[in-house]
Amino acid sequence: MKVYYDNDISLDPLLGKTVAVIGYGSQGRAQALNMRDSGINVVVGLRRGGSSWSKAEQDGFKPMGIEEAAAEADIIHMLIPDTIQPEVYQKQIKQHLKEGKTLGFSHGYNIHFKHIVPPDYVDVVLVAPKAPGSRMRELYMEGRGTPALVAVQQNPSGKAMQTALAMAKALGCARAGVIETTFKDETETDLFGEQAVLVGGVMELIKKGYEVLVENGYPPELAYFEVCNELKLIVDLIYTGGLTNMLKTVSDTAKYGGLTVGPAIIDDNVKRNMQVALQKIRDGSFTESWTGNPEAYNILRRKMEEITNHEIEKIGEKIRKMANI
Repeated sequence: MKVYYDNDISLDPLLGKTVAVIGYGSQGRAQALNMRDSGINVVVGLRRGGSSWSKAEQDGFKPMGIEEAAAEADIIHMLIPDTIQPEVYQKQIKQHLKEGKTLGFSHGYNIHFKHIVPPDYVDVVLVAPKAPGSRMRELYMEGRGTPALVAVQQNPSGKAMQTALAMAKALGCARAGVIETTFKDETETDLFGEQAVLVGGVMELIKKGYEVLVENGYPPELAYFEVCNELKLIVDLIYTGGLTNMLKTVSDTAKYGGLTVGPAIIDDNVKRNMQVALQKIRDGSFTESWTGNPEAYNILRRKMEEITNHEIEKIGEKIRKMANI
C-alpha cells in the first residue's frame, strides 16, 4: 500500500475552490474546522432548524441548507450518517452534480453497495481519517495528525487522487501518513472490524466473561473489574506498542495463561464464524439486513435495550462512580 506524507502532497487542487461539508457531527465539525484552518474555503450544509445549525454558527460558519451548499460547492463531502445519505443525495444533492465537481465520503458504504450511484462525469473520492472527529481535531490543534485512508471510485477529471490527497493534507492527516486503498477494501474491512472485533466481538467477550464469573459465585463487582475495567489497561498497551509490548508489560503468569488458554477460547470455530460474517459483508447480506430492511431500527432498538438492561451495565455504573470515571 502506498503511503503519502505532507511533503508528498500539495493543497493546490483545493485552492480557489469551495468544499461543502454536509453534516456537522463528530467528523463533520472536525473536518470542516481543520480544512478551514488550513486555508480552504469551507461551507457547511445542514438541515435547516437542526441541532447542529447553532453549533456551526458558534464555530464561525454561516451554515446553509444542504441544497444551497451543494449548488455552491466544487467538492461536496458527505459526512451525514450512512443510513440517511441515499435519501439526502437523491433529493438535495444529485441535481447539483455538474461536470467537474467532486463527491466525497469518509466511509465507502453507500458507494460500494451502490445505494448511491453518482453520474459518471463527477469524481468520487474517499477521505477517511482513522480516528473519532474530536481526536482528529485535538491532534490537528497540537500540530500533529491522525492517519487516513484515501481512495478513488470515479476519476473523469484525471485528478481525483490529487483532490483526495489535498483534502487529507488539509485535515492534518498527512502529518501522520495517508494510505491509498479502495472503496471496497475500506468498506468491507471497516464493517468486519466493527462486527467481529471492535464492537460486537469485544462486547460479547466481556459479557460472556462476566456471566461465567457471576454464574460461578464470584461477586459481580469483582467480575466487572477483571473482565471489563482492566481491559482499557491492556488495550492502551497494545495501542502504544503492539501485542508483544503488552505481553512484555504484564506478569509472566498473565503471559503464560493468556498464550496457552486464550487460543483454546478464541479458537478456529470463532475464526470460522468470523469468515461467515465477512462473507455476509462481501455478498451484500449484511447491508440488505441493515439499510435494506425496514425493520432494522426496531431490531436495533431491542438489541440496545437488552444491553442497557444487562446486569453488567448496572454494576459498571456503580464501579465507575467509585473510580470517579
